Amino acid sequence: MRTVAAVLLAAGAFVAPVLAQEGAIVTQSGGGYTLGPGDLVRIMVWGREEYSGQFQVDEHGQLHYPVLGTIQTQGITVAALRDTLRTGLERLFTNPFVTVTPLFRVAVLGHVTRPGLYTVDPTLSVLDVVALAGGPSSAANMDKMTVYRGGTATVMSMEDAVMLGATLQEMGVRSGDEIMVPRKWFAREDWYIVLQLMTLALTTATLIVTLSN
Repeated sequence: MRTVAAVLLAAGAFVAPVLAQEGAIVTQSGGGYTLGPGDLVRIMVWGREEYSGQFQVDEHGQLHYPVLGTIQTQGITVAALRDTLRTGLERLFTNPFVTVTPLFRVAVLGHVTRPGLYTVDPTLSVLDVVALAGGPSSAANMDKMTVYRGGTATVMSMEDAVMLGATLQEMGVRSGDEIMVPRKWFAREDWYIVLQLMTLALTTATLIVTLSN
């Protein structure tokens, strides 16, 4: 009898959290982020793959979603969008389990291994994004990283990038920004060039002295 009671208690402990989540919306990081044109969001509807995927906010601040049609997202938060989706989907099926995660499209340029455009989670740090691009090259100057937005540049040092483990969102980076990793004024490979030039100069001087004698 005690064994049966123990099993029932264990089962109750397992089922209770699941029942508590039924019909709830998972709180994702970035819920307070305000959406704008060009932003990308990952929408997941549990058990409904046809309603899940990545969707972009267009230049008019609108998001086009299956069945629900056009949703005005300009100036609303990710949490508000999540509520709008759940309310709309409740007309189709019971207790939709919805998660919404904002994604940033940022360009990582300059002295990194794989420069290009990356779709990233805003909870990543700048250093995480540089790592996605293959990491800095040996000539990279990580103390002078620059974020470009609409032609305006913001210089960011390595210390700024790692302060308190700040995320892209916390540092004010937005979708569409460019992270530029510049070159050091004098990199390690520059020494090779200097040594080659010195060797060439010494060889030339030696040859001139030999010929003059």
